[in-house]
Amino acid sequence: MTNTPILLTIAVLGGTGKEGKGLAYRWAKAGYHIHIGSRDQAKAQAAATEVMNLLDGDAAVEGLSNLEAAQKADIVALTVPYAAHASTLESVKDALKGKILIDVTVPLVPPKVATVQMPAAGSAAQEAQQILGEQVQVCAAFQNISHEHLLTDEEVECDVLVTGTSKEARAETIKLVEAAGLTGWDAGPLENSVVIEGLTSVLIGINKKYGSTHAGIKITGVAGE
Repeated sequence: MTNTPILLTIAVLGGTGKEGKGLAYRWAKAGYHIHIGSRDQAKAQAAATEVMNLLDGDAAVEGLSNLEAAQKADIVALTVPYAAHASTLESVKDALKGKILIDVTVPLVPPKVATVQMPAAGSAAQEAQQILGEQVQVCAAFQNISHEHLLTDEEVECDVLVTGTSKEARAETIKLVEAAGLTGWDAGPLENSVVIEGLTSVLIGINKKYGSTHAGIKITGVAGE
C-alpha cells in the first residue's frame, strides 16, 4: 500500500476496454474511488458493475461520461485506442486543468500493430501534452502491461516505466503503479515516452512470433529505492 490518501479519486477514461477495466479493478481493490468514463454512459455503468462484482461489491466504482468522470477525479488515466486519443482529450480538456493525466495510449495503427508508428508529436503522450497545454501534468505509463494480467490477482512479471513532465508527477504516478501491485520506475521526461510506447509494438511482435500473449519487460541490475 502507498502513502497516497485513500480517498483519492481516479477517473479511467475509455475504461470499458480490458486495459481500463483492469486498472480500475486493481485501483478499486487498493481502496481508491474509481470513476469509469466512456462516450457511452450505459457502457461505463456496465463496466463499473463488472468491476464491482469482481470485488464482491466491496469497492467504490461508478460509471459516468468521460467528461463527468474527468471533472470529479483528482487524477485521470486515459486508456482509449489511439484513434480516439485526440478527440477524447479535446472533449475533457478544461476538466483536466491542474490535474495529472496518466496516458496509457499506444499509437498502434492497424493492421501493422507490430511495427512502431509514432505520431508527428513524437509519442501519444507528447501529443496529449500539446493538446492539453502546460496547465496539465502528463505522464505515460502501463503501455507494456498485458491487460490479461490486470483483471486477476496474479503477480505480474512486468515492470512499468513512467515518463512525465515533472519529477513530482512521475512520483505520484509511480504510487499508483505500486497500488496496482506492480513495480514502477522513473524513466525520465515525457520525451522518453517514444521508447516506451514503441516497445509495445515490439512486444506484440514477440508475442506473435513466439506464441505468447503477455510478453513484458523487466529492469535488472538496479537496486530499488
